[in-house]
Amino acid sequence: MNRVLACVDDSPRATAVCDYGIWAARLLEVKLQFLHVLDRHPERASLTDYSGALGMDAQESLLEQLSTLDEERSRLAQEQGRQILQAAHKRAEGAGAKDTDTLQRHGSLVETLLELESETRLVVIGQQRSAGSASKWYLDQNAERVVRSLQRPVLVVDGDFKEPERFVIAFDGSQTGKKMVQMVAASPLLKGLSCHVIGVGDESETQQQNIDWANDTLVNEGFDVVKVVRPGEAEVVLREYLLEVNADLLVMGAYGHSRIRHLIMGSTTSTLLRTSPVPVLVLR
Repeated sequence: MNRVLACVDDSPRATAVCDYGIWAARLLEVKLQFLHVLDRHPERASLTDYSGALGMDAQESLLEQLSTLDEERSRLAQEQGRQILQAAHKRAEGAGAKDTDTLQRHGSLVETLLELESETRLVVIGQQRSAGSASKWYLDQNAERVVRSLQRPVLVVDGDFKEPERFVIAFDGSQTGKKMVQMVAASPLLKGLSCHVIGVGDESETQQQNIDWANDTLVNEGFDVVKVVRPGEAEVVLREYLLEVNADLLVMGAYGHSRIRHLIMGSTTSTLLRTSPVPVLVLR
């Protein structure tokens, strides 16, 4: 696992993806690779299929024109992708990144990431703003599929880059949650940052023991930790707490066994990925 893979495209989020990728690769001391995937959207081909509606000569002429247009679109898309990658590479060099390269592929983003997964330490991907929504973000198909499919950490970003100073761990006491805390403790990515560990639910003895375990695990690795337990619905409590403490990053485990348990398929995680005011780091 020797690279951070930053997925760049022509969306407004590409600059933030680039900058978070630079930040992560520097701290992890690994290669930064910018990936641009050309998705041909073959399912849309039927929109230009006029066979049966025209005479034979007209059909042949139109199909030839459509083929030429498809080739031109493909050429332009490749050129646009190369320019996007060149701009990302130049930005990384300007920021002092030492080991950076680019990769352009055809096909599905998820399939491409799965092919590259074994050598990838972290994937950075942007989330797109929902059309017509002034206050919420929707979990677009690419981000959703990447988070569901990969076994590597995924950093989902939106807005402008801000170098993290304070992060919040959503901890439910599950085995997966404990693995997540151990990953954070062992990684250089978040070392030196202010850390908040929050459990959502009743302040039971078990809940407090779990939070104490997370606190001790992180403190032993040099983290400055604030631990809290808050009652309520996880997606509401976590969002409010992120705003309350002016957090820069939310860290969540891929699966859990409480009200935060539906990290991939459930409504709680989908809601948090849509509405979190800060980037979300999903760990497995």
